[in-house]
Amino acid sequence: MQGQATTLRTQARAALAARSWQDKLAAVAGLDDTLALGQDQELAEPPDLPGRPAQPELVPPSQVAQRSVQSPQGRAALLHALAHIEFNAINLALDAIWRYAGLPGTFYRDWLRVAREEAYHFDLLNRHLATLGHAYGDFPAHNGLWDMAQRTRDDLLARLALVPRTLEARGLDASPLIRDKLAQAGDARGAAILEIILRDEIGHVAIGNHWYRHFCAERGVDPLITYAELSRRYGAPRLRGPFNLEARRAAGFDEAELAALQAPPGP
Repeated sequence: MQGQATTLRTQARAALAARSWQDKLAAVAGLDDTLALGQDQELAEPPDLPGRPAQPELVPPSQVAQRSVQSPQGRAALLHALAHIEFNAINLALDAIWRYAGLPGTFYRDWLRVAREEAYHFDLLNRHLATLGHAYGDFPAHNGLWDMAQRTRDDLLARLALVPRTLEARGLDASPLIRDKLAQAGDARGAAILEIILRDEIGHVAIGNHWYRHFCAERGVDPLITYAELSRRYGAPRLRGPFNLEARRAAGFDEAELAALQAPPGP
């Protein structure tokens, strides 16, 4: 039966269901791009997606403490928050592979690349966290990225608009600031990891931009107008500067989009 055949999409679904971070990293490493993609498979959604460990405790964003990076504990809390973002980003890439059927093969291969790179980022951060005496799960975290993924699950265009192009693109703005804070605190390794993440995230946001524009063209809608409509419909946060315009241009945002991003809020 085709629905039971092992394909890249069924492997991605299984990796998404993996609960421990160790099992999830192993499952991502085991994704086999020589398998059939399974574009035409209609796959059922298992309960309790995404798989996640019992810790960290998930709390509202307002309850995630902000701490100074000048102390080892503060740096550990910051690195943990970044590791949690990367753990969610692994899940988001895996979800894009398994959830959406009937798309071009390059769509699935693009998100496979993203899943692998996000797993690499998580591993870098978690290993560095260990040098401070901590591990993933030691601090509370919030679930904003996955909450938006859930809201947009039935509309791929909205998912692309509001996850990679909005929430993940915020990392392009934040990463240089965090990198500089870590460097000033004497954490050269942490700063170097942020440099790797920024480099790769430009590529990930570019993938989101490419496929957002692809599906806008397929639907015959204007990307800029549609983005504003989707942001309102799904309650996307309004982004605040400073913006890393150089990185955003490298990730494929055009000048009209950057102007809209920087425009003052309407009445």
